[in-house]
Amino acid sequence: MATLFAPAFEIPAHIQQLTNLADTRIGAKVIECSDEFFAEAKRMLQFDAPIFVEDKFDDHGKWMDGWETRRKRHAGYDWAIVKLGVAGKIKALDIDTTFFSGNYPASAALEACFAPNGDLSTVEWHSILPNSILGPSQHHLFEIQDDAIYTHIRLKIYPDGGVARLRVYGEVKPQFQNSTDILDLLALENGGRVIAYSDAHFGHPRNLINPGRGINMGDGWETKRRRAPGFDWCILALGQAGKIEKIDIDTAHFKGNYPAEVSIQAIYIEDATDPQLIPQSMFWPFLLDAQPMQMDHIHSFINEILAHEKISYIRVNMIPDGGISRIRLWGKIA
Repeated sequence: MATLFAPAFEIPAHIQQLTNLADTRIGAKVIECSDEFFAEAKRMLQFDAPIFVEDKFDDHGKWMDGWETRRKRHAGYDWAIVKLGVAGKIKALDIDTTFFSGNYPASAALEACFAPNGDLSTVEWHSILPNSILGPSQHHLFEIQDDAIYTHIRLKIYPDGGVARLRVYGEVKPQFQNSTDILDLLALENGGRVIAYSDAHFGHPRNLINPGRGINMGDGWETKRRRAPGFDWCILALGQAGKIEKIDIDTAHFKGNYPAEVSIQAIYIEDATDPQLIPQSMFWPFLLDAQPMQMDHIHSFINEILAHEKISYIRVNMIPDGGISRIRLWGKIA
């Protein structure tokens, strides 16, 4: 039984800076669909790239890694409603039909609504993507011009077929109930994002802000072995500016390749473009002086945090190189 893996797909750099609002890791889920006879709709929200397993069948037919409906024998279309993991502005869509070569939809459309209480009975659905042609076994990337905030989306496929993965890239706009709560202001689900980095040979720094602890070394930021003076760094934007009360640096699974030390610089800036931040970051004041690291360990810092008002960006310095699994900045919105 052979398994085929999806070929690598390079997301454009400006979209990489956005968050996949339909990521199950931050709570996205399918709440209703018209049909999922061949493959469950929830599969299209999985983080991992789709696979194809030859000769794998179940009680309904060929097993497919995605959402697949039965062949429609009457007028109409199939649909699935997804609750986004966090509210946000939708800026791009990737409707991926990888491995659906003879059973992909002819076209697809997408609508969105804002329903923070989850009641969809009276909401107004807005067209985000008009009915658009799809092709076999490929990514379909659509950029969206819309500034509204949405909590749910409805994918329509015409007339039927299969979608391997659905990515909804956007800007996180979380709906906080109480601004005095202690939050991880850097977390992906609270709007944190990656601005820039020196190296990501083995693992991307976007993993630093993922929910939960890392599942393995691949689920963290890891650079190649440094063979020249200096150190590695990454710049991250907080989802919400605030004052930091506790910092957690987790080196889970990094045992022979954890950094010797880690320091954090920080700044509060309102109107700076991402490219401007890179040269400026070298001169930001320190939020946390260089601290020694241990392997496979959560390092918590409270008293070590240096005096500051509020911050909106940080620069993490990994000295000299290595891997970090997660970084948490606990504090209050300011």
